[in-house]
Amino acid sequence: MKKMIIKGGQRLSGEVTIGGAKNSTVALIPAAILADTPVRFDSVPDILDVHNLMIILESMNVHSTFEDGVMVIDPTEIVENPLPSKAIKSLRASYYFMGSLLGRFKRSTVTFPGGDNIGPRPIDQHIKGFKALGANVTEDEDTVYISAYDRGLHGAHIFLDVVSVGATINVILAAVKAQGITTIENAAREPEIIDLAMFLNNMGAKIRGAGTDVIRIEGVDKLVSTATHTIIPDRIEAGTYLSLATAVGDGVMVNNIIPEHLESFTSKMLELGVDIKIDGDKIFVPKVDQLKAIEVNTSPFPGFATDLQQPLTASLLKATGQSVVNDYIYPERIKHVIELQKMGAKIKHADGVIYINHSEKLTGAEVEAGEIRAGACLMITAFMAQGTTTITRADNILRGYDSLVKKLTKLGADVSITTDNTL
Repeated sequence: MKKMIIKGGQRLSGEVTIGGAKNSTVALIPAAILADTPVRFDSVPDILDVHNLMIILESMNVHSTFEDGVMVIDPTEIVENPLPSKAIKSLRASYYFMGSLLGRFKRSTVTFPGGDNIGPRPIDQHIKGFKALGANVTEDEDTVYISAYDRGLHGAHIFLDVVSVGATINVILAAVKAQGITTIENAAREPEIIDLAMFLNNMGAKIRGAGTDVIRIEGVDKLVSTATHTIIPDRIEAGTYLSLATAVGDGVMVNNIIPEHLESFTSKMLELGVDIKIDGDKIFVPKVDQLKAIEVNTSPFPGFATDLQQPLTASLLKATGQSVVNDYIYPERIKHVIELQKMGAKIKHADGVIYINHSEKLTGAEVEAGEIRAGACLMITAFMAQGTTTITRADNILRGYDSLVKKLTKLGADVSITTDNTL
């Protein structure tokens, strides 16, 4: 495990460029095994999840290379093999191999995925979709067995009982090579789903409606890649740096963003009292002297992203009055609260609601990054605090943020990563 060590009381300035979207990448890499040719991605973030996905690919004789943001995946010699459980359990998005293997081989066996512990995230809607497409699904302890090998997959009308990004993507991956037409109603609308559909459509898939709540997929026999797919910018990484700039910035420009993907977040920044300047694909955050308390309610896209409530919480510690965060997606996403209290933050939670009060006297401490976005919150707060903060389990932060230390250092940060030999 890694430790992140941050010298507090710093002011940061300069420019930072956002990398490719983690939540797109972790779906696109499993999707690549559906192709009948090698595929090439650009703007791939250099994060631990990507390297774990490459381990999973190699276990199936799918060779991949990754250098300077460019990844090439060759699935032409893919074989059915048991997937490495350690790598599968390291990230929840490994469950996308359920859909892609089902689409490729008409069957898949996947250990129940791991990832961040942020409360219940059942896969019942995924299973409902697979069954509607004609697959048999059985579970044995932590392994899921899915098969339509005898009769193949067929198009179906699927209504998701809850809006689920994971289930929407998994059904698309399975349906893209099914016979006939599949319709997904109450589908998730996240930009990462549009990115996936664009990648597949450019290879010959027939997916319509991505970005709306009704998606229509007409199955095809072959998928052939003829061009590099550039991954969209990471809106969660962008929001994290915008929060950092709000908390400790003396003027920070955030480059390579899509403003439409961040409207729910930037509207909250304006409500806070941050005079942001949006110019094409970049946002400038000036030095902020005073913030106003706000209420944040998470909801599926285009609402406020659950992945951004924790990074923004660090900035809310500067606001005058009491801010309130209601995470309606993952009410148990509160791992940052106790850790922030160790640093002197006036924050608490009760009945799924987080209350944040103005906190002037923040001090460095040893805290633990229980998951990616909780770690990002602690990281931002560490820059606000006096003294040095050590964040243990920093691997969790590195899972989600591309070239993190390099980007922070460019902004003037005193930050380092070391190996924690005590764990």
